[in-house]
Amino acid sequence: MTREEAWNLLTEYNKEPFHLEHARTVEKTMEYFAEQLGYGEEKEFWGIVGLLHDLDFERFPEQHCIKSQEIMRERGIDERIIHATASHGYGITVDIKPEHQMEKVLFAVDELTGLIGAVVLMRPSKSVQDLEVKSVKKKFKTRAFAAGCSREVISQGAEMLGWSLDELIEKTIEALKTFQD
Repeated sequence: MTREEAWNLLTEYNKEPFHLEHARTVEKTMEYFAEQLGYGEEKEFWGIVGLLHDLDFERFPEQHCIKSQEIMRERGIDERIIHATASHGYGITVDIKPEHQMEKVLFAVDELTGLIGAVVLMRPSKSVQDLEVKSVKKKFKTRAFAAGCSREVISQGAEMLGWSLDELIEKTIEALKTFQD
């Protein structure tokens, strides 16, 4: 599957600018981690997984990570993409555990990119470029802030990767700095 094919599929099921922007953010974050973690030759694949991870969320939120599997299988999409995208709903909507490092990264950064994005919007600079881990940690501890971003999933993702929460936040901020102002 090419990036263009993935984008066309995503936009067939998603129209809201917020969802499309989130998909692009996770795509670019996944590409960054592919490079950083020694999977550079799979960078586009990691990006496609990031782009398609919420394929079914806008139209089928009650079947998130379930309906997407059906949609992708009907189109003959690589089972690795199907497994990876579905695994980010582990323990929430599906029992497909993240196994590959790519799947663990997706599980960890999906919610975290949302939280960081919300923190950035509150900053005077409105930029990730001057964002520090401590600012994200402060908001992380405030459950009412960006309440839709699961702190449990973020923490579980860090644990799956064998990273501290601070390491995960720092690496994700660095990823976002490479493509956001």
